[in-house]
Amino acid sequence: MSSFIAAGTSYATHGVPMVPFYTVYSMFGFQRVGDLAWLAADMRTRGFLMGATAGCTTLMGEGLQHQDGHSLLLASTIPACQAYDPAFAYEVAAVIRHGINRMYGPDPADVFYYVTLYNENLLMPARPAHVTDEDIINGIYRWRSSEGTSHASVLFSGTACSAAIEASDILRERYGINVDLWSATSYKSLREDAMETERWNRLHPVQSPRESVIDRTLGRESTPVVAVTDFMRIVGEQIAPYVRGRRFLALGTDGMGRSDTREALRRFFETDAEHVVVAVLSTLIGSHGITAATVEKAINELGIDLDADHGLTRD
Repeated sequence: MSSFIAAGTSYATHGVPMVPFYTVYSMFGFQRVGDLAWLAADMRTRGFLMGATAGCTTLMGEGLQHQDGHSLLLASTIPACQAYDPAFAYEVAAVIRHGINRMYGPDPADVFYYVTLYNENLLMPARPAHVTDEDIINGIYRWRSSEGTSHASVLFSGTACSAAIEASDILRERYGINVDLWSATSYKSLREDAMETERWNRLHPVQSPRESVIDRTLGRESTPVVAVTDFMRIVGEQIAPYVRGRRFLALGTDGMGRSDTREALRRFFETDAEHVVVAVLSTLIGSHGITAATVEKAINELGIDLDADHGLTRD
């Protein structure tokens, strides 16, 4: 971190600004050197802090010492930190491209970027034709529309994309429920934009109200929203107050880490595809033919053990 700070404020021999990329073990970033991250902001440092092996479930066998469910939460406390949790390679590229231009372009900003990087081999899709860099930088975009009328929206970040995609298939094939899938690349950005919009509207009561990014995207629908990340639930819940008119339920990796396979960890933290399915169905009770009995049946069919230990277990 000290080299990140130094590099962010130094210049090459001929006055060419450096663009530092400092890769840290995600768990050891904001937790162990968080004060230096604040110092970096105070020094107007610019550059990229890459949180490798991010999340609680992609690093097998390391347990609570290395599994990270809270760096994005800690990053949200630093105003100058632009925190992103990309799911796909093209999102990483868009963030880096935007960051270089924002920090070193014609109107440079005194910010630095925190970007999560996971530890899992996943086939990366091409960027959908309808997705722009601006969509990615704004913090959320519809990655895939539902087949037919959408009954709910599932938001994913990082490697939680796999659970969301699998859950959407299960919901459609077994329960006749269609969901649209959204990539939430930055809850911090969404929250800050929503707060700024709320403030402007509050202080300009006679002018036409502005729309936040959340208003322009999720605010156009009225169906339930389920958000899943590889971090604590409160990361996704940062935007819950601003998703008006829609029930919002976040799934996340609250609790201490443990050593196990990815599949077992995701079942333990209740962020796997099966738990996403149950979460969506539970938000739809009383509509689209979904009843409490439907949810109970799904829990049994999907092999969910109600008595198993989980991330929120308190002994």
